[in-house]
Amino acid sequence: MTAQERSEPLSMRQRMMAGELYLADDPELGELSAAALDLAGQYNATSARQGPLRRHLLEQLLGSVGEGTELRPPLQVDYGSNISIGARCFANYGLVALDVATITIGDDVQMGPNVQLLTPTHPVAAGPRRDKWEAAQPIVIGDNVWLGGGAIVLPGVTIGENTVVGAGAVVTRDLPADVVAVGNPARVVRTIGEDE
Repeated sequence: MTAQERSEPLSMRQRMMAGELYLADDPELGELSAAALDLAGQYNATSARQGPLRRHLLEQLLGSVGEGTELRPPLQVDYGSNISIGARCFANYGLVALDVATITIGDDVQMGPNVQLLTPTHPVAAGPRRDKWEAAQPIVIGDNVWLGGGAIVLPGVTIGENTVVGAGAVVTRDLPADVVAVGNPARVVRTIGEDE
């Protein structure tokens, strides 16, 4: 018997991370999410004067976090462990990062208040949705991106380095590097020159 013939079906967590349909109410996923919610709750209860504790909790919660990065509470995540954030980043109050798929954030990224990074997708058909089937697509945010307050980044989006996304914009598809994008859906309104 070959290794391929012996292989067992993927767990719901493996299916989720592979971008396949998975059951959202799977017990293993529920336990992982509950643990993340507990850590996020502890993080959100800290004050600015508890910097070392806040950093320790953030390092436990997220997959990786770079030096000098500050995420002001409250912070909401699904699992936390699927988020990688670079150095010297800043997120103002109310970041929602639903990391059913990976969320990769580069260095020097700034996010205004109430930014949402949403990786989950849901079937359009009522039956599978009612049965709790979901999927997800990763989000990638390049170095030195600025996401204005209330910006929403949808599943599968990549934002190129140095790009600025205006407040309240809904990013539904990839944005190139060095542009300003605004609106719903977000559209490029101009490029950013070196002299700015």
